[in-house]
Amino acid sequence: MKRIRRLIKGPRWGVVVLLALLGVVVGAFSAGAQFESTDANCALCHTEPETEFVSRGEQSPVDLASQHAAEGVRCIDCHSGDGITGRVQAELLGARDVLVYLSGQGGQPHRSSSVMADANCLKCHSDVLQVRVFNNHFHVFLPQWQAVSSRAAVCVDCHQGHKTNGDVRIAFLNERQTIQVCQRCHMAAGGL
Repeated sequence: MKRIRRLIKGPRWGVVVLLALLGVVVGAFSAGAQFESTDANCALCHTEPETEFVSRGEQSPVDLASQHAAEGVRCIDCHSGDGITGRVQAELLGARDVLVYLSGQGGQPHRSSSVMADANCLKCHSDVLQVRVFNNHFHVFLPQWQAVSSRAAVCVDCHQGHKTNGDVRIAFLNERQTIQVCQRCHMAAGGL
């Protein structure tokens, strides 16, 4: 009995606990990375409406997200930030989600609650900020508007990935909603 108490109180016990916790974190991180690599796995925890989004991606494109899916773009490719930092943040979030799920504390449906940052779009579409022609002025001036106003538009204000009310001929934009964003920018620029 004394030996057991000494083992529990001794420095070895702390190392064992630390290694066990490290194993849980590494395991959750690995599981999160594995789960995020397939859209169907994302839909296991992210239920409605996410399962609908995944099933749309397996059919003819009806929204911007399903158009991306048709081109081989996965959920995580858009829903993670730029570079290694963005990917690690997404994997850490995936690891947290796995731990929450395994602990039985995950509520359903588990919806994403953050607005997608422009950096998520610009990691593939940075060229839109460079083309200085009249038909692209809205993309060119967007960073300037964002620099002076916290109420400036972001990519997803016009390019709503999961809405099906857009026009395929204009990259799934909803013309009425997009014109409202245009008007906000023109008002910010002094009514031009």
